Amino acid sequence: MSERKTVIHNIAEVPWHELPGHHGGALSKLLVHPDTAQSRLIDHRISSYEPKAYVARHKHKVQEQIYHVLDGEGLFEFGDEKRVVRRHDVIFIPPGIEHAFHNTGLANLIFLVITTPVNDE
Repeated sequence: MSERKTVIHNIAEVPWHELPGHHGGALSKLLVHPDTAQSRLIDHRISSYEPKAYVARHKHKVQEQIYHVLDGEGLFEFGDEKRVVRRHDVIFIPPGIEHAFHNTGLANLIFLVITTPVNDE
């Protein structure tokens, strides 16, 4: 394994990706990730979902996630529940909880995603 180092980059330097399971303009920038910063325990992203964009229902085996909504609003589904979330809402998702996120608002839904560990194995 190569030597790890401190990484500093500007958000504009990181490309947008529409990752598997994400649809309709659900884009993410992998800010701190094994591919961009050689992180081993943390996956930190910013996501921007256009109106009608979404991530399909899924669950994680061992990963914990935090969604921190910075702007916009959307519908967060978890288990059998649905909640409208908006700016300044913070969502904690433990492993094994099926969830989905839809931009049901009128503007882009922008949120941070923090996941640990980086792999769901």
